[in-house]
Amino acid sequence: MDDTRESPAAPRLGRASLERRALFAGAAGLAAAGTMPGSAAAQGRGRTLVIASSATPQSMDVENALSIGSRNVMAGFYDNLTRYPLMNDPRQPAYQRENFGVAPEGQLAQRWEWSADNRRITFHLREGVRSGWGNPLTAEDVKYTFDRKFALRGRDGFMTRALGLSDPDQVRVEGPLAVSFSIERPNAIFLPVTTHIGNPIFDQKKAKEMAAGDDPWSRRWLDTNVAGFGPYNLRELTRGQQMVATARDDYWGGKPFMETVIFREVATSAARLSLVQGGAADIAQFLAPTDYIALANHRTVRVANLDATQGIWIQMNTRMAPFNNVAVRRAMNLAFPRDEVLRSVLQGFGAPLKGVMPLFYPGATDQFWEYDTNIEAARRLLADAGFAGGFRTELSYNAGVPEQEPIAIMYQTALRALGIELTLNRIPAATYFRFMTDRSQPLMFHVDAPFTPDPSFALNLYFRSTSFINHTSYTNPEVDALIDESLQTMDWPRRQEIVTRAQQIVMRESPWVHIAFTGYQFAHQTGLSGLAYYSSNTIRFQDVRRGVS
Repeated sequence: MDDTRESPAAPRLGRASLERRALFAGAAGLAAAGTMPGSAAAQGRGRTLVIASSATPQSMDVENALSIGSRNVMAGFYDNLTRYPLMNDPRQPAYQRENFGVAPEGQLAQRWEWSADNRRITFHLREGVRSGWGNPLTAEDVKYTFDRKFALRGRDGFMTRALGLSDPDQVRVEGPLAVSFSIERPNAIFLPVTTHIGNPIFDQKKAKEMAAGDDPWSRRWLDTNVAGFGPYNLRELTRGQQMVATARDDYWGGKPFMETVIFREVATSAARLSLVQGGAADIAQFLAPTDYIALANHRTVRVANLDATQGIWIQMNTRMAPFNNVAVRRAMNLAFPRDEVLRSVLQGFGAPLKGVMPLFYPGATDQFWEYDTNIEAARRLLADAGFAGGFRTELSYNAGVPEQEPIAIMYQTALRALGIELTLNRIPAATYFRFMTDRSQPLMFHVDAPFTPDPSFALNLYFRSTSFINHTSYTNPEVDALIDESLQTMDWPRRQEIVTRAQQIVMRESPWVHIAFTGYQFAHQTGLSGLAYYSSNTIRFQDVRRGVS
């Protein structure tokens, strides 16, 4: 159903339009901007922000996809019940980041209270909030959002399980602005999970208007449109080319500084670099490490290099020989040329991945790290495991992630010293995730991040035997029991003991070949302020200001 006439929130789909060309021309003339000094070109855009990135959104529906392109923009159109407050980055105070040292604060929820047994939480919503379509926020919107989650089972129902929900009837409307969640047992990560980028609240009135008989949950319409309570309306989405967003005058949190956001898909790092160097882009994302280095002394462009949640590792399929053997997995870690990879491939960006979650998360630890490169120790472990002569195996890597191939080649060379013959399998980016979820490969690169800043969430995500995201098929009954106990323990000191023990076991049994925390980098014009990093490995355009400190 075509709904483009009702509101500027509806996107125009298709190839380049006259309106899109006009927006680019109005944003300081991108065709000529490359010849202008960067600061002059950027300042000329005023309240229009141009972002050069690697991908436009794959889908605007969190139940369909949370691809990089989707994560990059989703929070501009949708709000959650809660959020973490921002603070100055401890290492780089010119930037901000979420403060995980405090409890979440309200976003669409103004306040909430737990029952005495910690099995029921009631949220009281803000009054006077309206969606981008003009519909008032009510408890029915929250109820619809979670009914939809249960019906669609996005990402195999991971979010509802993480919240401790097994039935839509556990979410109840208690009044026009009050909604309750009843859970079978206490859940220490319930509030943190409500901040997750995958848990925004939908405008149920608009979504229901766009439903069809064969599409009762408006999947087709929400794939390319938005129905949220966030600060921007979606003006245009032309996949593979650009997305345009316009600021809402009536947003409950105040109209954002940037009135128009042009989010361009630019295929190569070199092209994105050129745009930000010449001032045609205000922000350039996902550049190659060498391109960030090329900007080190640029007069009008600054490179942000922030501690981040994202890591890169190699998953070992623990159901396949020889990786069902703990000694072999430990040897594979000891053989990895970590320092060389960080230096020559990642160009010094990031840090060794010495744990199983971001080390700035509460409860995370690297105290069980014991995998500095040591070929002789690896050789002894292999001999003890019955593989003194080595073995043959295969490592699959993503053709769409340029750094994976050189890392794979370096690892292949290092393993030859142990008699391990590693065949490299280059998989197209479009089919890589299917290979991952099939769990059919012995070794696969993985780049990921646990977006909820809690140790129990990360452990539950990657190492619970039944988790959809546990692509290594790692199984340890004690770890499962520790994860369960940590999720139900509301006392933080006790939880810390539990998650520390779980991390100790996982690190010892090591279903990953640990590579690096890659950090989060982006390049931006020096005239921008308010830039903030979020655990979903995004920056949010509603935070950005020009020429205002």
